Amino acid sequence: MKQLYLKYKGFYRDNFSLAYPVVISQIGHTLVALSDSIIIGHTGKVPLAAVSLGNGLFGIFMVTGIGMSYGLTPLIAQENGRGNKGSIGHLLSHSLIVNMTVGVLLSTFIYFASAYMDRLDQEPDVVKQAIPFLRYLGFSFVPLMLFLTFKQFAEGLGFTRQAMNISIIGNLINIVIGITLVYGFFGLPRMGVVGVGIATFTDRLIMGITMAFYVLRSPRFKPYLQSFGFSNIKMSSIKKILGIGAPVALQYVFEVSAFSGAAVMVGWIGAAELAAHQIALSLASMTYMMASGISAAAGIKSGNNFGKQDYVSLRLSAIASYHMVLILMGTAALVFVTCRFLLPTMYINDPQVISIAAGLLIIAAFFQLFDGAQVVGLGILRGLGDVRMPTLITLVAYWVIGLPLGYFLGVHLKFGVEGIWWALALGLLCASILLFVRFHVKTKRLAL
Repeated sequence: MKQLYLKYKGFYRDNFSLAYPVVISQIGHTLVALSDSIIIGHTGKVPLAAVSLGNGLFGIFMVTGIGMSYGLTPLIAQENGRGNKGSIGHLLSHSLIVNMTVGVLLSTFIYFASAYMDRLDQEPDVVKQAIPFLRYLGFSFVPLMLFLTFKQFAEGLGFTRQAMNISIIGNLINIVIGITLVYGFFGLPRMGVVGVGIATFTDRLIMGITMAFYVLRSPRFKPYLQSFGFSNIKMSSIKKILGIGAPVALQYVFEVSAFSGAAVMVGWIGAAELAAHQIALSLASMTYMMASGISAAAGIKSGNNFGKQDYVSLRLSAIASYHMVLILMGTAALVFVTCRFLLPTMYINDPQVISIAAGLLIIAAFFQLFDGAQVVGLGILRGLGDVRMPTLITLVAYWVIGLPLGYFLGVHLKFGVEGIWWALALGLLCASILLFVRFHVKTKRLAL
């Protein structure tokens, strides 16, 4: 064990220094939904179910945006590794065009599509409150894409702390505004679910403007922004960004939409089960976003080493990232098991919901290691520019195995919400194994 530590010591240190700010800023995305659920949960299980449904559906669009923004990061890391500063600002310009276009299109789609939520066969009271909430989340999508564009640019160059600081401040703003509007403090009317929607929009608007201002005005980025502008737009550069961003977006969509699809199936079972699903999923999503922070850092390091053609360091750094995420997710699994009845009380006091959520946290603990391993594998391969085969792997794992099996076990065989979750756990296991094999074969060949 000591020899193993000494072998990877330098890589642990470098990866941790790069990863922990990314982990915290990634948690920020989940904390928005988490704080929304906690704030609204004590007003009743129907409002909590409405927030669950809205966040579950919006989660598909949010990870699409995150995935699209990741089309920039490995390209920046690779060009920085090659020492090509002149092309980095050019990439940022084209990424901004792509991401803001995606933001406007998806925001518009969310607004109009939300009117058809009643066709998901959910309880009418839940749908009535979920529609305006989802629309405010849709409005927040454009500033979210602005934030992500400049965040991924900075992180691709190894500057990760500012996005972390902005995420922390943004989440504090979200909590303060959310509590104020939901419960009607300072003479304001009680706005309930709509209040947390407004708070989320305000939070993301502030974060997006602040992150853009920081990158464009900070002296440390001036050498990289010499080619930033919109007078020399090239379709080849847009295609290059889309060539990575679109498959990465699909990777995230396949996994998150499987859990969102599961939320719809759980809604068929009952409001209490859906509320419990939201509680367990929000906790599992937090650890997932922490793991995706390590994944993002692993992608930056692998992209940078790939650009330098330092394939030995690439492999060692990647393996160190696997070690780090397994330790993180193993710790999370222990917390889920030991605190499974305590953690749900942060959201709600309903004994039935707490009991169901505690059972789901046992399953969540089981798949923590698989979830962490698969997301780090995706990050490492993304840094190498390998996105197509990993995308196919995620499609098979979640939509060919996980979700259909979830319907069979949970709905057809009537094992309920736990049957659905066990099926999704199997999908995560399959993805983690296949992605590790892909990483091992590809990097072993490069290192020889």
